[in-house]
Amino acid sequence: MSLILILVILVPLALIVLFALFAIGLYNALQRKKLNAENAWSDIDVQLKRRHDLIPNLVNSVKGYASHEKETLEGVTAARSAAVDANGVAAQAGAENMLTQALGKLFAVAEAYPDLKANTNFLQLQEELTSTENKIGFARQHYNQSVNNYNAAAKTFPSNIIAGMFNFTSMDFFELDEAEAAAVKQAPKVEF
Repeated sequence: MSLILILVILVPLALIVLFALFAIGLYNALQRKKLNAENAWSDIDVQLKRRHDLIPNLVNSVKGYASHEKETLEGVTAARSAAVDANGVAAQAGAENMLTQALGKLFAVAEAYPDLKANTNFLQLQEELTSTENKIGFARQHYNQSVNNYNAAAKTFPSNIIAGMFNFTSMDFFELDEAEAAAVKQAPKVEF
């Protein structure tokens, strides 16, 4: 066999192998980013479950002091149930936003009851819920960054070709609703 014939066979074969290795690398990178985003979602899910577990105890604490605030207590319970039952990032985000609003109403009711505000159990539950809310915020930030990394990789050249071939679809962000976003942007109220 002549050298030219060997080159004619080996060069295209080498290019095909290099392209295959490149495509495998892109596929694996996309898969890692997707798995990272899914793992970040499970971190949020753990904190949301913790939040959901704290709420019945909090409602029961308030119920003893403010039993005539039935509508608020039922609203929190209904919002919690909707959040527990929600599936998917968008549905979960919407349900959690409604739960946050319901909890805000519950804490507003609690402000009207000095005995409740001084109750050790209520204060402990409120502190645990605040801590959990902070953890949810950090987990949400990590999740959204992971989703952003994945979505960017799936939409930029050349990995978008592999993403299209293997059906890597965009993932949803876990976003605040407009009311919650406005509340977060407001400066905290400090009283002495």
